[in-house]
Amino acid sequence: MTKNIEEDAFVDLFVPGRRVYVGGSSNEPQGLIDILAYRSVSEVTFIQQPLAINKRDLSSLGNDCHQITFFMTPALREGQAASRVQFIPMQMRTIYDYIARDKIDIALLQVARDVNGQLRFGPNVDYVGAALSSASQVVLQVNPMLTAPLKCPLVDMKAPYLLFETASPELTYPLTPVDDTSQAIGSLVATLINDGDCLQTGIGAVPAAILENLKDRADLGFHGGLIDDGVMKLVKNGNMTGARKVIDKGLHVSGMALGSDGLLDWITRESSLEFRSANYTHEVSVIRQLDNFVSLNSAVEVDLWGQVNAEMVGGRQISGTGGSVDFMRAAKASEGGRSIVAMSATARNGQVSRIVSDVEMVTALRTDVDMVVTEFGVARLKDASLQERAEQLIEIAHPSFRGQLRDEFKQR
Repeated sequence: MTKNIEEDAFVDLFVPGRRVYVGGSSNEPQGLIDILAYRSVSEVTFIQQPLAINKRDLSSLGNDCHQITFFMTPALREGQAASRVQFIPMQMRTIYDYIARDKIDIALLQVARDVNGQLRFGPNVDYVGAALSSASQVVLQVNPMLTAPLKCPLVDMKAPYLLFETASPELTYPLTPVDDTSQAIGSLVATLINDGDCLQTGIGAVPAAILENLKDRADLGFHGGLIDDGVMKLVKNGNMTGARKVIDKGLHVSGMALGSDGLLDWITRESSLEFRSANYTHEVSVIRQLDNFVSLNSAVEVDLWGQVNAEMVGGRQISGTGGSVDFMRAAKASEGGRSIVAMSATARNGQVSRIVSDVEMVTALRTDVDMVVTEFGVARLKDASLQERAEQLIEIAHPSFRGQLRDEFKQR
């Protein structure tokens, strides 16, 4: 049976040598972390996949602490430079298995009551199942400031979990303004989306623009790692119904919700939104059952081979492998599926081309991507030869860089 735990007893769990999994992104147990920061712990290894909204470097919680991460954020740069933070490149589906088989001493997760008073995990459950299966001890922050999503997993009140009630504000993700370039990209990508397609998207200006341009589509589906305000608008507008999905018909499946206060309020009552862990949302054997699955992701740069870098700039790890490759390869397995990478043609106010001769780091292989879209057009790489894909990618680069790219390609 679950039982409450006092602060002193909670802190006493963290003896030197413990490995501790901490929930991340929109469901970080901030209250529990704040206690550890105030009371201080020593020689503890924390495991977390954070996003930019998670502001704490867990390796700084005490003497000789470390953090294992699968996603780099600005908050972790100092810890990485000091060798307290170790980054492991790993795709999300594999991260789930890594956590599930790890010898975790303590899992720190956040729960809240739903509109019916039932205790649930969420609004991020990507690795919850893995952490619950591998942790020797589970401590749940019961947050009275949150209302749990209606379709997040229930807490098993018969399990030996420790409950600690403390309030923390909900974590929102700021909406990114859609500029003219993103709008142009969104319009082009929208021409590649058909009625009844099942989508997976990321977050940011370009995904927002893509979704904004789908308001005339019918019976779209959703299956992905995160749901944001753009997806919510399509559901509320009746464009996204999931009616043509072979599995999870009428449901929108996601691992987390990431967005505004309005989004986090909407999911507390929306019965069509189903939250599932990454061993379902990112699992190819599941997604291959969804016809016309369209993976929509962005990138730092794409080279003339069609290789994608989505995680490194100037020798610095800025994010992680994430789930994009999981979804790209799942799209290949889907009947009628396709993987699309959409990004602006330049960075640094037009000074740097994002179509390059060779990427700095290969996140996705040249065989993973079907189409690349910039504001200058669509490069269709599927079934294209090396010469054809290079020519197409040069054509969607910014005009001021095309000559240089042609010369570099000829020198090969």
